[in-house]
Amino acid sequence: MALSSVIHILLYFAVILALTKPLGAYMHAVFEGTGWLPKRVFAPVERVVFRLLMVDTRKEMDWKRYALCVLMLSTISMFAVYVILRTQGHLPLNPEGMSGTSSHLAFNTAASFTSNTNWQAYGGETTMSYLSQMLALTVQNFVSAAVGIVVVIVLIRGFVRRTTTDLGNFWVDFTRCVLWILLPMSVVLALLLVSQGVIQNFDSYKEVTTVEGATQILAMGPGASQIAIKQLGTNGGGFFNANSAVPFENPTPVSNFLESVAIFLIPAGLTYTFGKMVGKTSQGWAIFGAMAIIFLAGAFFVYGMEQRGNPALDDLGVSQTYNTGDDASSGGNMEGKEVRFGIADSAIWSVATTDASNGSVNSMHDSYMPLSGAMLLFNMHIGEVAFGGVGSGLYGMLVFAIITVFIAGLMIGRTPEYLGKKIGPKEVKLAAIYFLIASAMILVLTAVATSTAEGQAGPLNGGAHGFSEILYAFTSYGQNNGSAFAGLSANTSFYNSAGGVTMLVARFLPMVAILALAGALVTKQKVPVSAGTLPTDSPLFVGLLVGVIVVIGGLTFFPAYTLGPIAEHFLSQAGVLS
Repeated sequence: MALSSVIHILLYFAVILALTKPLGAYMHAVFEGTGWLPKRVFAPVERVVFRLLMVDTRKEMDWKRYALCVLMLSTISMFAVYVILRTQGHLPLNPEGMSGTSSHLAFNTAASFTSNTNWQAYGGETTMSYLSQMLALTVQNFVSAAVGIVVVIVLIRGFVRRTTTDLGNFWVDFTRCVLWILLPMSVVLALLLVSQGVIQNFDSYKEVTTVEGATQILAMGPGASQIAIKQLGTNGGGFFNANSAVPFENPTPVSNFLESVAIFLIPAGLTYTFGKMVGKTSQGWAIFGAMAIIFLAGAFFVYGMEQRGNPALDDLGVSQTYNTGDDASSGGNMEGKEVRFGIADSAIWSVATTDASNGSVNSMHDSYMPLSGAMLLFNMHIGEVAFGGVGSGLYGMLVFAIITVFIAGLMIGRTPEYLGKKIGPKEVKLAAIYFLIASAMILVLTAVATSTAEGQAGPLNGGAHGFSEILYAFTSYGQNNGSAFAGLSANTSFYNSAGGVTMLVARFLPMVAILALAGALVTKQKVPVSAGTLPTDSPLFVGLLVGVIVVIGGLTFFPAYTLGPIAEHFLSQAGVLS
């Protein structure tokens, strides 16, 4: 490994670490209504908003009513996106005359952006009008991200509160999340991106002459505003087809760094918010530590595999060297990567985007080495808990923490407890349901796709890599990620329909299970700490937590890896290129 690249990965993580506490403390103040800003600045604005929305802020909700509000808002917003996409040919802000999308593509896209997946079976610059990009997709980026954040806040309240059914008011939580967290952060990031050359305009597409004398059409549009929230909200959907590999979305090393940091910014900050809300910040840092171990291990593994390159090409005498101005980083697998970013930045982004339910890319995952692809799959298969999607990453990690204390309790013959709440059969069943839903959807539908003519028509490659492309697609659907092995033709009735259903089920059924878990915990009395209580903010617990995560992910999906990326790895070692 090149020392400069190792330092680059560690510097990226150091920035995330440095921003975690201040952002987490700010989000805690927003949701708890404490501090000078919430009381003096936010409160007067909120009173006007709540009066217009006719929201009674004094009336809290139990988990069932909260879940009903989540599902109601998501259903309405999904329907709105579907209608806009179907009718965009008759709507304004459409300088290129884009026609309405097909019904199955509109369904898939609406389900994708509603579920915070942002899977794209279309090319943004060739399919979506400016109005669709702004009113349908960008707005939904705010809505879906806020929903994920407020659900984890409810789960934390389930641990904090006792002998009640009240978990907060959805409309209050949602409004505060959008107005005081997502919107201001997006404005700041969008301005920074514009300063780096990310486009933000309403111009018609430009016809230009290249240096070779050919004619090329350059897409325009309001890109920076969508790109900012796609990263901060771990949405990931690109304004352009090639996402953040396109210079108009990601033109400089500075924009690349800003966008990659934005992927983890809110999920990391929420770990400190969690610690503040439960009254012991060491609990939040323990969760952060487990997430950090998983991310850093994945980043260095993928970087090492990509830097090593393809041994089959070495045997054939094919050069794998390149020049990025840094001699120490010469060599390796550069297929599908931007030379201006190189292997280190590509590895950081690919691991971050699959550790989070982000899905944006600055390189093409389909071109990664087989075991690198396996790592990206593994990041999603363990539930994207390091640092995960906004809200969903933390509540997934908290469910893993519940499973960990349950296993530890079985080992010592003691009723497990976490944060002072005893973990009984109901909580363990809900935790199991949370993980089984997505896993079942991924494996079953991958099997269906690989055994039917409609599914087999999708991958552009055969053999183990073709299987990996199908597995990756349904993993991306089922874990609400949105990234893809690009060698899959997914804009078909089969993949759009199956993918849309998978994204909705895998997002909202686990979310309801999380709210039900909060409802079960909030009614319980806290139990005092005793000599038999497992410290859940210790290095031992962090190690146990990481071990449980790895074992559950590995046992569930390892057989599928042997058919795809592992098989492809051994074939490449034997000199087989396809």
